[in-house]
Amino acid sequence: MKKLVIGILAHVDAGKTTLAESMLYLTGSIRKLGRVDHKDAFLDTYELERLRGITIFSKQAVFLYGDMDVTLLDTPGHIDFSAEMERTLQVLDYAILVISAGDGIQGHTETLWKLLARYRIPTYLFVNKMDLPGVDHKALMGELKRMEEGCVDFSDDDNSKAFMEELAMCDEALLDRYIDNGIVEKKDIIALIGERKVFPCYFGSALKLSGVEEFLSGLEQYTKRISYPEDFGAKVYKIARDDQGNRLTYMKITGGSLKVKMPLTNRKEEKVQNS
Repeated sequence: MKKLVIGILAHVDAGKTTLAESMLYLTGSIRKLGRVDHKDAFLDTYELERLRGITIFSKQAVFLYGDMDVTLLDTPGHIDFSAEMERTLQVLDYAILVISAGDGIQGHTETLWKLLARYRIPTYLFVNKMDLPGVDHKALMGELKRMEEGCVDFSDDDNSKAFMEELAMCDEALLDRYIDNGIVEKKDIIALIGERKVFPCYFGSALKLSGVEEFLSGLEQYTKRISYPEDFGAKVYKIARDDQGNRLTYMKITGGSLKVKMPLTNRKEEKVQNS
């Protein structure tokens, strides 16, 4: 089973937390489907977040789907809390960028896109709120293409000739092979996504669970297994306090394993105290 850390990012009110809620519900991680506007979303754990209907602090949840064991990081979408969001980028294997079909690509969406490029994070896109009246799938896809030529519509992943040709056009070496044999293999698609040459785009409505199952299936099919060294390593991405005031350190293990009372050092070989 491949273990992945996947972050969800979006401009505020794009439906990011609702998509996370839908993914957790469909994978059986939560039994009740909460809603942000009902103030009972699973990942909105702070009273202020439920009151305002926005994510203020990054949260994590875990779900299993097929061959994936995913740690899902929900990040703040409001520009005032961008620092909290950016701290999570260093630990992501993949990112999900959520875009509202009603609003299209916003200024903060473009900022997020540049950050994902800076951190070299393979990215999936989910265009949410497709149930709104007047939204145009084709026009939205064109908008995504203008932002990044490598955006490809995976919502009708039917191995059609047009789909294969569009994928092949994203890489010169792959195009040569495609001209010779007319095939784009699954491993090629996985590699293109991992190299940030292709950005799969899916469309749906997280609130109505439309398109979310197909999106989960796409994540399972086209993400790669991450290998790590045997020596222990970790990246800290968040410091918080529990209700009793105890310090909590959130980290991604990048090698080996972490055991109770194990002495830790940072890169400068300074001992990190265990408390």
